[in-house]
Order: sequence, then C-alpha cells, then structure tokens
Amino acid sequence: QVQLVESGGGLVQPGGSLTLSCAASGFTFSYYGMSWYRRAPGKEREFVASISSSGSGTSYLDSVKGRFTISRVNVKNTMYLQMNSLKPEDTAVYYCKRTTGDYWGQGTQVTVSS
Repeated sequence: QVQLVESGGGLVQPGGSLTLSCAASGFTFSYYGMSWYRRAPGKEREFVASISSSGSGTSYLDSVKGRFTISRVNVKNTMYLQMNSLKPEDTAVYYCKRTTGDYWGQGTQVTVSS
C-alpha cells in the first residue's frame, strides 16, 4: 500500500534552516508528482510546494518563494523540502502528499521560535 513518511521537523530559531524528507513506498515514485502542505495552529491546511514526477517543474506558495526549495531523488524514493530563513509564521505541521490521489503522510512538526 502507499506509504509516505515525513521526517526532519523540529524546533529552530527565526532565521534558521531545516530540511524535511518524505520517504515514499508502495508505488512507482518516479511516475508521480509530489507536494508539501502545512497546517498552522488554528488554520486550514495550505499548499506549500509541488514538484513534477521528473523534478523539472516546481511550484511554490508565494510566501515561501525564495526561502524554500522542493526537490526529489527518484532512485531513493524520497522528496525534500529545504527551508531557509524560517519565520515564526512557518510554524506548522508539514505533510507530504502524492499529487494524484488522497495519499498523505502523518506529518512532521516544525516550530520556529526564539
């Protein structure tokens, strides 16, 4: 069955960096686009970034453009989200999703605080 497992979250100070990973299994990873979403406390889940199956195409939420970078390594069945210049408003649970179908990971908490 499809499994998506996020890791790499944690507590970081404003201006710091984190890299999230999403390990995929149960499907042919290189065939599918993938996405990152997040849910901040008291808010709806929102789209953060997406990447095409080959990795050649990406899209970002305006507020993270220039700070976050989505990438993937298909031979490792893994997607990444490099997050730089983190702000307190980036605090959220981050989820990976297969773009096609309702498949989500369990989420990883990112907290940006001094």
